[in-house]
Amino acid sequence: MNAPIRSLPLAAQSSKPLAPSLERWRLRMYLTLLVADLLCILGGFFMARAVYQMAWPATLLMMEAQLLLPVYTTIALYQSTYSIKALLEPRFAIKRALLALLVASALLIFVTFYAKSTAYFSRVTFTLGLLFSGAAMVAFRLALLWLVRLTWGPRVVNVLLINDGGPEVKLSNSLVIDAAEHGLLADTTDPHNLDRLGRYLQNMDRVVVSCSVARRPAWVFVLRAAGVRGEVVSGSLQKLAPLGMEVEGDCISLIVSTGPLGLRARAVKRAFDLAVAGTALFVLAPVLLLVALAIKLEDRGPIFFTQRRLGRGNRFFQMLKFRSMKVEGADADGNRSASRGDDRVTAVGRFLRRTSLDELPQLINVLIGDMSVVGPRPHALGSQAGDKLFWEVDGHYWNRHALRPGLTGLAQVRGFRGATDHENDLRGRLRADLEYISRWSPYRDVMILLRTLRVMVHQKAF
Repeated sequence: MNAPIRSLPLAAQSSKPLAPSLERWRLRMYLTLLVADLLCILGGFFMARAVYQMAWPATLLMMEAQLLLPVYTTIALYQSTYSIKALLEPRFAIKRALLALLVASALLIFVTFYAKSTAYFSRVTFTLGLLFSGAAMVAFRLALLWLVRLTWGPRVVNVLLINDGGPEVKLSNSLVIDAAEHGLLADTTDPHNLDRLGRYLQNMDRVVVSCSVARRPAWVFVLRAAGVRGEVVSGSLQKLAPLGMEVEGDCISLIVSTGPLGLRARAVKRAFDLAVAGTALFVLAPVLLLVALAIKLEDRGPIFFTQRRLGRGNRFFQMLKFRSMKVEGADADGNRSASRGDDRVTAVGRFLRRTSLDELPQLINVLIGDMSVVGPRPHALGSQAGDKLFWEVDGHYWNRHALRPGLTGLAQVRGFRGATDHENDLRGRLRADLEYISRWSPYRDVMILLRTLRVMVHQKAF
């Protein structure tokens, strides 16, 4: 919560800073975590030998631990295992440490395999060593972060918010002062004024100034001269919500949008899609053939139904489904949603819809890159919630197309399926779709896919 300063602080009257420096303290915490991790690895392998073989660690076993140490340290430093966020969020701290340990152990196994040294390693002892090491690292982090919170509170960085007649701003865990009340001016003509301001800025990791448009250039100049990370609030930019700024020559532009996933994340997601869709098509080939035969025998009509839907980047693509309606009842734009007792649905189609088997041909869409295994479900163009088109209900609807549409998604496993008779039916699934996009991870894709198996048969399919 904000911590406003009501009276003139000592920083304005003496050489004492407004707040103690947290930078050196953070560096000590990072070093403490690093040394503790190394000791946890050595101790974990020591315990593994003692527990499994009831003996003191052999030279070879300790060599495994010693080989693991530099690899772990390199990977941990690379992926921000020791960072400000690791001091604030226990889940993040534990996740990064365990991930670094797993990757380091995998690399060590890979190298020793090619060096033909794995035959000399005890697999059970090595596995136990990793388990003991990981458990010790988790326990130490929980204890350290509890101690940090108890000693320093929720603030591990010093943030100073200076109000100088600009838009009202609220920053969590910040020191807040009023420039007029404390006599602070963005004046570079008076060394005494700069000295006064400099003592306020001492030990600050981040300084945010909210001032009028006319005073912004002066504050920018002062903050740059002070050598601090300075920010100036701009009320006119709040509606644009820029993500950053790009400077190229004389062109200065605001970054207002970016893709939700980076190159590495997109590659991981695509590899997951190909692996799952390819395997599913191979395993389910007999089921696909039986369904196709049943559709053909019922009314001699086409096996597949294609419908134009919106995909990634709000671009159209042709989505495949097993035909579940009579040929004359096909609706290419989806202007009429299926309903309970819909006379357009065939007998075979009713079973396919109830069991979600009609969606299986979309595995082909996944292979060719139009869709993903997990993502926001693509909607027909004419789909309505109540008496409004989906995008008329909520303008954020278009944001759900930042990723490829999926066979299943977070909205589906949360029960947002079937007809959208009311506007709230859309809003619920839209919130889930946008949450999925903003919080995507490979682990979440796997969990959504597993949860989908439990809801394939549902009562909201007509």
